[in-house]
Amino acid sequence: MESLLRTEDIHCGYYEDQIVIKGVSLSVGGGEFLGVIGPNGCGKSTLIKAICGILRSSRGGVFIGKTNLRDLSALEVARRIAVVPQDFHTEFAFTVHEIVSMGRSPHLRRFQSGTKADVDAIEGAMRATNSLYLAEKRITELSGGEKQRVIIAQALAQEPEILILDEPTSHLDINYQLEIMELARRLNGEGLTVLTVLHDLNLASAYCERLVLLNDGKVFADGSVDEVLTPENIGKTFGVDVIVHRNPLTGKLYITSIPKTYASSNSEGMRVHVICGSGTGAVIMHGLKEMGCRVSAGVLNVLDTDEEIAEKLGIQVVAEAPFSPISDEAFGLNMGAIEGADLVVLTNIPIGAGNFRNLLAAEKALGMGKRMVLVEETPMSERDYTEGRATRLLEKLHQRGAIIATDSRGVFEIVERMSTCPT
Repeated sequence: MESLLRTEDIHCGYYEDQIVIKGVSLSVGGGEFLGVIGPNGCGKSTLIKAICGILRSSRGGVFIGKTNLRDLSALEVARRIAVVPQDFHTEFAFTVHEIVSMGRSPHLRRFQSGTKADVDAIEGAMRATNSLYLAEKRITELSGGEKQRVIIAQALAQEPEILILDEPTSHLDINYQLEIMELARRLNGEGLTVLTVLHDLNLASAYCERLVLLNDGKVFADGSVDEVLTPENIGKTFGVDVIVHRNPLTGKLYITSIPKTYASSNSEGMRVHVICGSGTGAVIMHGLKEMGCRVSAGVLNVLDTDEEIAEKLGIQVVAEAPFSPISDEAFGLNMGAIEGADLVVLTNIPIGAGNFRNLLAAEKALGMGKRMVLVEETPMSERDYTEGRATRLLEKLHQRGAIIATDSRGVFEIVERMSTCPT
């Protein structure tokens, strides 16, 4: 892919002794949708300022095609690159039409009236962003999502080759976040090159075709979403433990962060069987592994979130076919895993006809004298799809001495105490 925009070893900052960008080289191909990600303070917004000429680099260069940015006037840059900033403020209550019309400034000489081409560009930008119906409204009257569409329309009115979006979803509700990213994807599909800074890794995964991960003012990783969004890369740059899944519906990666847990050496070798599902066991399984426990899980349907996570963690799983009720064979294997466990944990799972036998397995575990922890973040009555059978059975588990934990941290505290005082 031919490079439309590139930086070559640029260094820049806000003071001579404070260099924020430290030798960044990257290229953006024509028609590409590139995302720039990284932790707060890594230089994402500073890089954008350098790319569009707001901040001058002390070393290296920025090139649009084969032309050095320094050889272009501000108006010439604005005809090639349009930037949607993180925050847009105006002291005046301009109408939406007036705001979008300002995007034509790079194409007009001083005091020149707009031509038919300008009128068409303004109307086209408003149609593209579904903001034409807002034309006579004041910018101060708009919601956050509406305002963001209008600012993108202003950028499109410039008729740029490259659209740069600096954290375009910040401060927006999730519906507006998706609306803005869908708009960016559609514009890219129509041929516009898009470079966006994002702080939400899941949005970056869902919409970008390539990612550049910055850390401490340098490029830490550059490549496809699969190449960049790895647990190792995220751990080294953001300082958090994550599990990277693949959404079975979209095929896109998505990231789940995992909180730090206790790391007691006393728990080394304790055998814990986790009855879970629907993502309720992810944090618990990971935490128990960190504590040194020997963890098993089941019965889990193949493709269930917890089944995928257990596989990634190397945990032994009693599995059932996707969307199938628990068979006699799977139930027997589950009971075998429970027999070998020192502790059984029943997570905050919803219970229906398909997985009711997991609750029966928990009842049998107590009958075998196994120690049991029930995780009850929400009452069973809110997750009981068995016309009350699950609620009644859970009450029996309470009566027979199961220990209650309100969240994953409570589970880890209980395991810690059991490791210290085994009896």
